[in-house]
Amino acid sequence: MTKQTILIVDDDPKIRELLALYFNKESFSIVEAGDGLEAIRQTEKLQPQLILLDIMLPVLDGIEVCRQIRKFSQVPIIMLTARSEDEDRIAGLELGADDYITKPFNPREVVARVKAVLRRVPIRISPLPASFIFPALR
Repeated sequence: MTKQTILIVDDDPKIRELLALYFNKESFSIVEAGDGLEAIRQTEKLQPQLILLDIMLPVLDGIEVCRQIRKFSQVPIIMLTARSEDEDRIAGLELGADDYITKPFNPREVVARVKAVLRRVPIRISPLPASFIFPALR
């Protein structure tokens, strides 16, 4: 079975490293981005199964990243941020985030929440190549 890919977007390399450690133990493939623009590029290029997205990012903030990604993808997004005000949570969820976790966090809880979201998301199946489609069934 292919490993599911998680894109971790945070400007703090220590947070990315900590989360990568926990997700690698759970057999996920990890991709990292340190700013909002790189997050959008990685999403377009790699099509991860889920994005952990900080709000306070350089170049483009997480709210704008979420807005831009929603224009071309329905990938699950979990906001992971120090901003804990109700307005921030509501804004993130209304823009299309699937969950919202505040810092400081327990890495095991983050992994558990990711797994819970992924259980509710249908697995993407690539279309069959033309050679596998029977002409009589077209």
